[in-house]
Amino acid sequence: MITVEDLKRDIRIAMLVSRAREALVKLGYTEHGDRHMSKVSEDAGRIMKELGYPERDVRLAEIAGYLHDTGSAINRVQHEQTGALLALRFLTEKGMPFEDALDVATAIGNHHEETGEPVTAITAAVILADKADVHRSRVVAYDIKNDIHDRVNFAATKSMIDVDAATRVISYRIEIDTEISPVMEYFEIFTPRIHIAERAARALSASFQVWINNTRML
Repeated sequence: MITVEDLKRDIRIAMLVSRAREALVKLGYTEHGDRHMSKVSEDAGRIMKELGYPERDVRLAEIAGYLHDTGSAINRVQHEQTGALLALRFLTEKGMPFEDALDVATAIGNHHEETGEPVTAITAAVILADKADVHRSRVVAYDIKNDIHDRVNFAATKSMIDVDAATRVISYRIEIDTEISPVMEYFEIFTPRIHIAERAARALSASFQVWINNTRML
């Protein structure tokens, strides 16, 4: 099976990842390059593995997680659909079975909270991994005073996804420096993402929690 490491060695994928990052930096977004895509890949695969899904699904979640934002290299608007079509063509050209490539494309095409839904388990894992990535390392412009997204991300000194397979509880655990950003600002910008993350957890027959500074918020 094709792996994420195979994709990282492909010059075309490397160019898509690099161009996506450059474009979103110019648009004032947080980091959406190799760091973010690699983290989403790792976490999506870990969610599937810890919940007992087959190795095939784990690997496809990792691939979808890595490729999920590549459509932004072309345009941020509808980047999820663009990225899905790019992945479908690219992966089948590399010899991936069409059904596997379609599962990856479905996950990519549904990962964005404005247009997507967790229609498959792989999709759900990618959504959960993507929406969890809030951290100061994602801040590029450092316009903390004027940009709430920069401020919230910079205030997040630690964030992780905790998966309790025994109770099937998936938790976001975040540490926020409230001297930089009050907790309410996190919910001001992340509430739509939390809602789709809740639906994604349900699609995995799990419940969902959010913990901030060791206090359960949801």
